[in-house]
Amino acid sequence: MAGAVPARRAPRDAGALATNGTKGTKAVCCRYDGPVRALLVEDDATIGEFVVRGLREAGFVVDHAPDGEAGLAAATEQPYDVAIVDLMLPKRDGLSVIEELRRRGITTPVLILSARRSVDDRVRGLQTGGDDYLTKPFAFAELLARVQALVRRASRAPEPTTLTVEELTLDLLTRRVTRAGKPIDLRPREFSLLEYLMRNVGKVVSKTMILSHVWEYNFDPQTNIVDVLVSRLREKIDRPFEKKLLHTVRGVGYVLRP
Repeated sequence: MAGAVPARRAPRDAGALATNGTKGTKAVCCRYDGPVRALLVEDDATIGEFVVRGLREAGFVVDHAPDGEAGLAAATEQPYDVAIVDLMLPKRDGLSVIEELRRRGITTPVLILSARRSVDDRVRGLQTGGDDYLTKPFAFAELLARVQALVRRASRAPEPTTLTVEELTLDLLTRRVTRAGKPIDLRPREFSLLEYLMRNVGKVVSKTMILSHVWEYNFDPQTNIVDVLVSRLREKIDRPFEKKLLHTVRGVGYVLRP
């Protein structure tokens, strides 16, 4: 997409699109099951054409609705991965469009566009159901980055609340640990170490990695605090059981191996 659209004030929403263009932008928006579908609800023809063209060049499939009623109809008639909604729209304003979508249970991520810059306006937009807020004028590169972030966030699989290795189970919500149904009482650092090892089951983690993830400080890797912590954890999760899960890899680190 060569060049840029000259800054132009929208007829209803004070503000303009300023951009550095999208030439050379590499598409990273596609899912495994096809391209991302985006809906743009924008009444300014110049801004609308420019954003549509840029998103299409970045690999999106884009529909453009020129007013609030058309945008609401499009968003309710077919699924979209992301919607970009201007606030000042003819026929129906952007906030009421978003509010109605949420009322109908439609959870499509929404990026709000507006020349309104006050904190109150941003808060109102997000409280109504918007997921992000971008003020005019804006660079297309920023719009693209925000849209891609919304798509990634929405498509990300939910984090598990329980980790399991063999008969060892760690509940992240209740912070309860059991093995073969028997409760194991862990101190906070022991719990953090076990969680880290279970998230990396089968992978050897070094002392430095453990220091970084469990303590979040830079200690001397030669310190023995990791050995002491691992020893305490092994005493609780392995010693009472025949099969050992926590192993030392000499000169490298530790691994939880089923």
